[in-house]
Amino acid sequence: MHSRISDSTVSPALPGSAGHAPLRESASNGLKIVIVGGFGVGKTTMVKSVSEIRPLSTEETMTQAGVGIDDASLVRDKTTTTVAFDFGRISLDEQMVLYLFGAPGQERFWFLWDRLFAGTLGAVVLVDTNRLADSWYALDRLEHHGTPFIVARNNFTEPRHSLEDVREALDLSPDVPMIDCDARKRDSSKAVLVALARHLYSLSTDAAGKSTAAAGKSAG
Repeated sequence: MHSRISDSTVSPALPGSAGHAPLRESASNGLKIVIVGGFGVGKTTMVKSVSEIRPLSTEETMTQAGVGIDDASLVRDKTTTTVAFDFGRISLDEQMVLYLFGAPGQERFWFLWDRLFAGTLGAVVLVDTNRLADSWYALDRLEHHGTPFIVARNNFTEPRHSLEDVREALDLSPDVPMIDCDARKRDSSKAVLVALARHLYSLSTDAAGKSTAAAGKSAG
């Protein structure tokens, strides 16, 4: 299930060489991960906090053009917005590297999501409990594509509900992992990505086991 991505393929897209950490020679598995969620939920913040290279960002200053279109009532301090995607990279260990793509959150840019999902092995759905309804589209598109995902509650403020309350509100299957995080903190964001990697590994192991069992029955 591992998609191999050459570091040289993505490096030229980075804005300059400053802050570019060389990819380890031992790295053999490159996994494309997408971070999705509503407007202003912290996707760009997570990519920036955890990336080991200087992130490629397509943030632009919010202007009057978005008034009446982008609901910024709950993110009044937000002055920029992602208009295409954010890109970063993090090495989880000596062999596994995650290539991170942060999707734009505004509804007018959702048409880009299906293209970002192409070749994606897994996704993080970042949620804000004050705006859970903003997560529905992300969940719907991931389920439509059959993309495995986990849900991370971003706690910029003290959470008022339990994770199980959030699971119930989002009508999530029991086998979808959930985790708390603070997207501003590198260790917290990395823990989210590690949880996703473990989930993907578990799914691949289960699939391999079922395939082996099916082959055994056919042979018998």
